[in-house]
Amino acid sequence: MDVIHTRNYPSPLGELLLGDWQGALVLCDWRIASNGYHSDSRVPQLLNATLQEQATPLLAETVAQLNAYFTGHRRDFDLPVRLVGTPFQERVWQALRAIPCGQTCSYQNIADAIGNPKATRAVAGAISRNPASVIVPCHRVIGSDGKLTGYAGGLNRKQSLLALERGEVQTALFIHRNT
Repeated sequence: MDVIHTRNYPSPLGELLLGDWQGALVLCDWRIASNGYHSDSRVPQLLNATLQEQATPLLAETVAQLNAYFTGHRRDFDLPVRLVGTPFQERVWQALRAIPCGQTCSYQNIADAIGNPKATRAVAGAISRNPASVIVPCHRVIGSDGKLTGYAGGLNRKQSLLALERGEVQTALFIHRNT
């Protein structure tokens, strides 16, 4: 069995689990409970791998880039990412990576971008299973009415990430601390 090397990252908005598998980032996942993460069983199962806490150069670089992002000094990430899911999910996740920092689009926009305009609900399902939150910016997807909707990390984090990307670092941290 293969190994996903992991480390915890204490972001200003909560703890993330980072995972390096064969030199590619496969996890950047919010802690959802005291005992787990959103993707911590699905991704290892798909890769036939176990999680093992261990430092790697990729995880160190991921931390450096996340630190720069959360302090407003970086807008995009330059990391090798391997998204593990169904072919449909992978197309959706690639479409997310095309959303510019500080901008938003709707689930319908993503469905259109992948050439499947009737798949809005399936797109939402794929987005909810994104294993590389923040790096693959699912927080930039909003409802067609412009309202914030669904985010595995919680709507307060989504609102904070969008504020951060608008250059409102203090607002982002205030939103998170007061929700």
